[in-house]
Amino acid sequence: MLDKLEMFIAVVNEEHFGRAALTLGITQPTLSTGIRQLEEQLGVQLIFRGSRYGGLTPEGQSALAWARRIVADAKQLKEEMQASRHGLAGHLRIAVIPTALTWAARLTSELSASHPNVRFTVLSRTSAEILSMLDNLEVDAGLTYLDNEPLGRVSSEPLYSEAYRLVCRADTPLAARKSVGWADLADQRLCLLTGAMQNRRIINRNLSEAGIAPDARIESNSTVVLVANVLAGDWVTVLPADIAQFLIQGKPLAAVPLDGARKDHVVGLIAPHRDPHTPVVQSLLRAARTISTCRTPPAA
Repeated sequence: MLDKLEMFIAVVNEEHFGRAALTLGITQPTLSTGIRQLEEQLGVQLIFRGSRYGGLTPEGQSALAWARRIVADAKQLKEEMQASRHGLAGHLRIAVIPTALTWAARLTSELSASHPNVRFTVLSRTSAEILSMLDNLEVDAGLTYLDNEPLGRVSSEPLYSEAYRLVCRADTPLAARKSVGWADLADQRLCLLTGAMQNRRIINRNLSEAGIAPDARIESNSTVVLVANVLAGDWVTVLPADIAQFLIQGKPLAAVPLDGARKDHVVGLIAPHRDPHTPVVQSLLRAARTISTCRTPPAA
């Protein structure tokens, strides 16, 4: 039945039979047959369907929670048995907010040093997408803000407190300053992350409190695009310190500290709340504690 439950979860995640079959590496007829067999075994209809996916029946909604729990438990059992015989191995899927991608590299490197047989897939996503992907079992963990917007019931390990930098060309007056205030951005041409990014919502609040309309003429979901625009023209952007320093290396750009933020927000690792976690996720949480620069947990 386990393979049928995985088919069911894939259809719900994709909301499309063809795409779900593609993610599972099977044909659509095989997928459709598997769903019908699952419904026959359970004695209920799980999915409304005609010519296309039509959503879940009430029974399907209830079955989905069970399916996710059973598939997660089965994965944990498999990993524990393999770890007991062959050492820690497996495939970790991690979704990361764009501004924390350098920390994702630190985290995977830390874990790989002690467990070289663990493989990783790292995806850049918004904070909202990360929570959805965790719920849908599409990823095993995420790097996101811990103290700005609700996370739900998750396990978490703080990694660092975010401090902001103004990224500008090195030949501009602002680059020569030791620091700038948010109010100093009033007459600057801003390029920022899109409003779907939690980082942008934090920046908007800081700009608004400084009396500045948070208006960016260029928006992107990529930090690389923002820095490329600063390099190419008379734009400036605001980024967390770590990603800013990484992106300006070797370029005629400066990252100037921004003073007067309402608060520094904590970014950390999150995983679905389970007791216990799978061995691989447990090791990832331990690796996060090892590299963390946070001395105390974030405020609730």
